[in-house]
Amino acid sequence: MAWIETLREDEWEGSLAEMYSEVLDRSYGRVDNIMQIHSLDPSGMEGHVGVYRAAMAGTKTLRKVERELIALVVSQINECHY
Repeated sequence: MAWIETLREDEWEGSLAEMYSEVLDRSYGRVDNIMQIHSLDPSGMEGHVGVYRAAMAGTKTLRKVERELIALVVSQINECHY
């Protein structure tokens, strides 16, 4: 299993702390590991959030709800809660 150094959520400061509310998984009361790995590089986290938002936004070919359903099915297949 890979190990990636991260900062604990209570260590987040500056721009990283400002993004906390955007990346907090309110269902679980914590930041998911996929976002936590960006804790040493806030600009990387900001980019990840931007890519996620762009991928999940509705388009002419797929509505947001359809993208969310696809993401749900893929997450279930991968046994991933997020």
